[in-house]
Parts: sequence; structure tokens; C-alpha cells
Amino acid sequence: MPRVIVLGPQRRITLDAVIRGLHDIEAVATVTAGWRERESDDAELNQVLGGRAVNLRLYARWQDVLERDPEYAAAEREHRSALDEAQELYRLQLAGVLDALAEVSRHGATADRIRENAIADARDVVRLVDQRHEARIALAREEFAATWKPAGRSVPAEHRAAVAELLRRTNALVVSGGHVGVLLHVLRLFALPAPATVIAWSAGAMALTERVLLFSDKIPHDPGHAEFAGPGLGWLTGCVLLPHARRRLHTADPVRMAELAVRTAPDRCVVLDDGVRLEWPEGGPALPGGARIVLDDGRIGEPAVVAS
Repeated sequence: MPRVIVLGPQRRITLDAVIRGLHDIEAVATVTAGWRERESDDAELNQVLGGRAVNLRLYARWQDVLERDPEYAAAEREHRSALDEAQELYRLQLAGVLDALAEVSRHGATADRIRENAIADARDVVRLVDQRHEARIALAREEFAATWKPAGRSVPAEHRAAVAELLRRTNALVVSGGHVGVLLHVLRLFALPAPATVIAWSAGAMALTERVLLFSDKIPHDPGHAEFAGPGLGWLTGCVLLPHARRRLHTADPVRMAELAVRTAPDRCVVLDDGVRLEWPEGGPALPGGARIVLDDGRIGEPAVVAS
């Protein structure tokens, strides 16, 4: 695993201070594909990086693959349609089982043990729905990659070779935010290896984990159930990242927040608000010091230290 530095949202830029403190960084590869059509609008980012940035242009490369390899493009559209349908059906399942969990939790029982058992069963059902969906999405992605083998197709292979050459000239990778699905797709399509140092924030940080959770409690006229979107790159383990947590979640509602902790367990929900900087050293602990997580009771705090 690489050394990974995860930052809070860059509305107030903290990346510049991080870069100044990393004296071993000489040239930086950047991924801004999550910005999609705005991928090349990276002048400010390059300035923050001291003019040392080389944009890998993964979104533009993806569009070139789709244009020059129509057979692969058609297969990818069909694959995406199937994934979208699976995600929609998963949302319907979630609505039912989470509503059931809420009803059971509100129900008054004459004995605490009876109520606790019912709540535990309802939580198990929610976790089962999440786990089955994650497994199906992972399998669908694996089957697509095995069938269409991008590395063996001329246009993707051409871009993979070009990206690999650019990466050989750099010793760090910066991954910005944007659309996490697009980021994950292009990172996989062009087979980026884990570099020595990765710096990421927002959707870019989410893409580095084993499990990507989409969430928002503050969409009008929408129940806002958090939903797993499938596997990430797995460069960060043992955690599910929550960028913009205080803007996007009802963090003062312990019942709502505890639901997230239950669904992601044993992984811990790590809160990434403004000003956060967390560093996972190469081969380091699952959670670095200073990480604030969603505790089992729904409060936000630092994990308890278990004595050895």
C-alpha cells in the first residue's frame, strides 16, 4: 500500500501546505477526471502544486477510447445500463428494509430484550442487502473486465502505455474530487498502479477505499438513504470516508448516524470536514491518529485506544 494523505474539502485550500512539507516530491501526476468536461481546468491546481503537475487527462483518454473503439463503447454502455438498473433495484430494497428498521426501533416493547433482538435482526437484514449488492456489483465489474480485456484492445492499451510513461516521470499522485463513479472507472480502465505517495480529497479520497458509500441527508423530497456504489481501489482499508460530512449529513441526529456506523461495520466511517489532514503511512495502521469517526452510538469522536 502507498503512503496516502487524505484531506478535507478544498474549498479552503490546504493542499499547498501539504506539498510544501513533502520534500521528497519532485514531480506530481494529477487526476482531475472527476471534473469530467472541466478536466483541463487545472491551472489553479497546478499553481498550488508549484508548477510541477502533469495532468494524466484520464477523462479525455476515456472519451477517445469510446470514439475510436465503437465495439468496446457499445459494450460499456450496456454494462453501465445494467449497473444503473442494479443500483435502482438496490435503492428500492433499501427503502423497504430501512423503513422496517426505523419502525422496529420506534416500537415500544414490554421487555428490552425482545426489542433489542428485533432491532438486531432488522439491522442484519439491512447489512445483508448491502453486502449482496456490493458482491453483485463487484462480480459484474470483474466479468466485464474478463470479457472485454481493455489491456488487450489497441486504443485502451495505447493510453495505458502513455499513462505509465507519465507516471514513471513522477513520484506522487494527486486525485481531486468530482464524480466518484467516473474517477473509479478511468482509474481502473487505465490501470493506474499505486504510487509511493497519494494525496486525495473528496471523491478522489473515496475512490481509494475498499467500499464507496454515497450519502446525503439534505436532498429535498428525498429520503436520502446512504447507498454503497461498489468497490473502490482498495489502497485504503478498514474505513469508509465521509467528505463534507457536516454539510451533507444530519450529524446532530445520533440515530441517523448510528445507522451508518452499523451498516459499514467493521469498517469505520471517517469524517472528512474542512481542514482535515490524515496520513496513512505505507503499511501503516488502519486509522491514523487524529481520525474522527462515527461512533457506535452515532456521535462523532476519536476511536477508543485498546490497550495491548
